Amino acid sequence: MEEMNLTNLQRAQVITQALPYIQKYHNKIIVIKYGGNAMISEELKMQVMEDIVLLSLIGVKPVLVHGGGPEISEMLKRVGKESVFVDGLRVTDKETAEIVQMVLAGKINKHLVNLLGEYGGSAIGISGIDGHLIEAEVKDERLGFVGEITNVNVQPILDLLEKDYIPVVSTVGCDNEGNVYNINADTAAAYIAGAMKAERLITMTDIPGILKDVSDPDSLIKCVTIPEAYKLFEDGVISGGMIPKVECCIDAIKKGVHKVTILDGRVPHAILLEMLTDEGAGTMVKAE
Repeated sequence: MEEMNLTNLQRAQVITQALPYIQKYHNKIIVIKYGGNAMISEELKMQVMEDIVLLSLIGVKPVLVHGGGPEISEMLKRVGKESVFVDGLRVTDKETAEIVQMVLAGKINKHLVNLLGEYGGSAIGISGIDGHLIEAEVKDERLGFVGEITNVNVQPILDLLEKDYIPVVSTVGCDNEGNVYNINADTAAAYIAGAMKAERLITMTDIPGILKDVSDPDSLIKCVTIPEAYKLFEDGVISGGMIPKVECCIDAIKKGVHKVTILDGRVPHAILLEMLTDEGAGTMVKAE
């Protein structure tokens, strides 16, 4: 990317253009779902962390919810376990559930907390097991310990926000018998954002957003209402892996989130572009 030579006046104009947005989101909860393929590039990961710390410092209350499918697959491969998927969901036996917990709540969670710290953010990592944040039950017997969320207790997150920490939440769930469940991160983020009546949910992925034509990145649909989204399902415009993503966006809105955006995590500083500029990035899903 070319280095932009801005004059001091242009820099000042860029900053003042962000002012209405800073005022709009001051003290508001923004849930950012981050994971999977959007996490692969270290450089982009650093920029995401910078964006989150900056939002935190200007008075926004960001909550980072993460998954980590590729890293789980990598660890399973290392221990000689094959990843088996049914309908796009990982079959999770007892041993796999332990590895999921280890990778998500241990390795990835603490890595992200550490990165946020490097950029001057105060972050604390928790998992869905802490304070029974994500309660779950078996989703489908064929999948083993893949969880269907039964309840979310967001008080631990609210307590951290009140003390000006950035909560970093790994998406493992639990039940009263002490079982650990693998939880889909998009679903968990939608439930958590809904329970907190978050101002926004931003779900980061590795595509531009909803495309009219999947082979044409310029055919991005910038804004879609829930009725329009259902029509796009029917017409086959939203298909494959985008179906559950958009369904999670719709669920989040129905649970009380004001706006939801599917954001391209490959765009440098996509979160700041979406939150603090007129331009925005990705596809916004709204009630109507």
